[in-house]
Amino acid sequence: MLNENIKSIRKSKGLSQEDLAVKLNVVRQTISKWEKGLSVPDSDMLISLSKVLETPVSTLLGEPIAEPKMDDLKGISEKLEVINLHLAQRKTTRRRILHWTSVAMCAVIAIVFAVLTVLDSPYLGWDYSAPETAVIGVGFHALEWLFVRIAPAALVVAVVGALLTRKQA
Repeated sequence: MLNENIKSIRKSKGLSQEDLAVKLNVVRQTISKWEKGLSVPDSDMLISLSKVLETPVSTLLGEPIAEPKMDDLKGISEKLEVINLHLAQRKTTRRRILHWTSVAMCAVIAIVFAVLTVLDSPYLGWDYSAPETAVIGVGFHALEWLFVRIAPAALVVAVVGALLTRKQA
């Protein structure tokens, strides 16, 4: 069991008998004897061997090395396929949400501009002598002023976002 495990792990790591011997500071014939079952490494050498092969000592001594079976690989590939499908659906959903948010933002900006145009800036004729209406007039004026300065850039960003996230045929 030990001899078979040493040989299979060494080969799986892509090491030759000579490479393993150099790493363990022994001659190649020693590795060959271990793999043929003609001798066994002492406990210190077994620990060194497990470190070099990056394998637990218990695996070297007796646990059989499970080679991946085709059924296991098939199961893993099916799980990966399901995960990839979920990720693709999530990406599509996010793109759709971003697209329609951009379209809605374009519509809202256009509607607010239309309302401001139809109202013809009512704050210009506002009665600022009464304190109650002066506060409302200043607030409305500030919002309109801010909207007129920010909305064009927001509209450009929304149009670009809608164009970039549209469904590609």
